Amino acid sequence: MSVLKKGLVHIYTGNGKGKTTAALGAAWRMLGAGAKVYIFQFLKPVDVETSEGNLAKQFYPQLTWERLGNRWDICSSADEEQNVHEMRRAITAKLEQIKTEAQAGRYDLMILDEVVFCLSKGLAKAQDVTAIIENRAPEVELILTGRGADERLIEQADLVTEMQEIKHPYSRGISARRGIEY
Repeated sequence: MSVLKKGLVHIYTGNGKGKTTAALGAAWRMLGAGAKVYIFQFLKPVDVETSEGNLAKQFYPQLTWERLGNRWDICSSADEEQNVHEMRRAITAKLEQIKTEAQAGRYDLMILDEVVFCLSKGLAKAQDVTAIIENRAPEVELILTGRGADERLIEQADLVTEMQEIKHPYSRGISARRGIEY
């Protein structure tokens, strides 16, 4: 039996830090309520171990956490036509699988981490994401994260939060830290 009677669509977007963290907070709450949760990370490398991933595997058997197998470097991959082509193909195929899962209603919460960024950079097609939103089982809560949400996507959502960067340690040369950023 589903935890929710009516699932909503959330978008966490903007240039500030915290989009994935907010989505994971919702995941932990749902898991605490006995829900089944699905997380798919589109641009996080499959071979990079994260603290949140370690915790999830250790404590939450009702959580499915997947990543795309393709390597993507935010700084250089967009300049390589072959990388872009491969990512588009892989993302299209994965979105089709996610649509099937969302329609089946096997999960109470589905998080598509960085799918909004993929849309904004042309790595994903708007109609593929819209198909997931429109065809998911009614009780499935859906969270989409990433920079660059456009007005059309925002209109499809029930809740939109824009993270605004005011100050960030990256600008002072402090790189990502284990336990805080990953």
